[in-house]
Amino acid sequence: MIGRKMRGLQRSAILGLTAVALGVGGLVSAAAAAEYPSRPVTVVIPYGPGGATDISGRTLSVPLGKLIPQPILTVNRTGAGGATGTVSVRNAANDGYTMMIARVGSHTVNPAMKATLPYKLDEFDFVGVYEINPVACAVAANSDIKTMEDLVAKVKAKPKSVSYSSSGVGSLLHIAGAMVMREFGVENPVQDLIHIPLKGGGAAATAVLSGTATFICTNSSALASFVANKQLRPLMVTTKEPVPGFDAPTAADLGKPNLHQLVGWSGIAGPKGLPEDVKEKWRGWLKDAVADQGFLDKMTARGSVIQLMDPEESQAFIQNQYEVFRKLVDDLGMRVEG
Repeated sequence: MIGRKMRGLQRSAILGLTAVALGVGGLVSAAAAAEYPSRPVTVVIPYGPGGATDISGRTLSVPLGKLIPQPILTVNRTGAGGATGTVSVRNAANDGYTMMIARVGSHTVNPAMKATLPYKLDEFDFVGVYEINPVACAVAANSDIKTMEDLVAKVKAKPKSVSYSSSGVGSLLHIAGAMVMREFGVENPVQDLIHIPLKGGGAAATAVLSGTATFICTNSSALASFVANKQLRPLMVTTKEPVPGFDAPTAADLGKPNLHQLVGWSGIAGPKGLPEDVKEKWRGWLKDAVADQGFLDKMTARGSVIQLMDPEESQAFIQNQYEVFRKLVDDLGMRVEG
């Protein structure tokens, strides 16, 4: 009898200690979750310094730095057209301490254009797309081409006489020139146009300015200063609404609604499987950061449209753009290795 009582007491003691341990463990877990972030957060920019992604990410990091209670380490991890930095985030722990500035190039152009890519769209959690960069097509200010109709007529009258510049094979600019011409009735722009790939968007714009290339279709932010200085003449913008500083018809004005998908964008993403509390905190930080007046002034001056999408809207927008680009690439045989 005494032995049974002792064993009963031992079991009660063990159960009690277990309950205490579980309770303490739960408190520790809750405290750990509540403490995020408890150390610096790395934000990867998968492109080089000075480009659209870098400018966007570093401009955003200023208001984010006031909101996030730990230092933000903004780092450029370049290579393979954005793939190197993107893979580094995909491979990181999904704890919210490694995030990235996702970009149209890294998350729709690369998957659509490249035959071999070391990551997939569904391997990332998106906090939100926050910036839209309208695409504008432009020629040199002294060009005899005044409208998109003039440009298309020139291509059709003499195929292989008109060229467009880009920031490289497999870039947004590469897709943009082909997509715009296809929408305006040039059946095979890959065959009928001369594509001039260069190292960077700046070089691509300069090529049009110097007469090396006939036209360019790129982010309006990359052309804003050239247009303001009357060095380049915009022929159209791909958005529904006019773009400040660009005296040119919109895709809607020209009856080309399919071109509304042809825009650059930036967003915040992390590895797939981010904890819900981490995603919630980032959504709050991003919402407040993009409302910062200093951030808004700097980005709108560059021609960007600050438009915050929630995670579901972001995923739908990105997937739809990917499908549009992928179909174009398939139809025109534009896929590249890499």
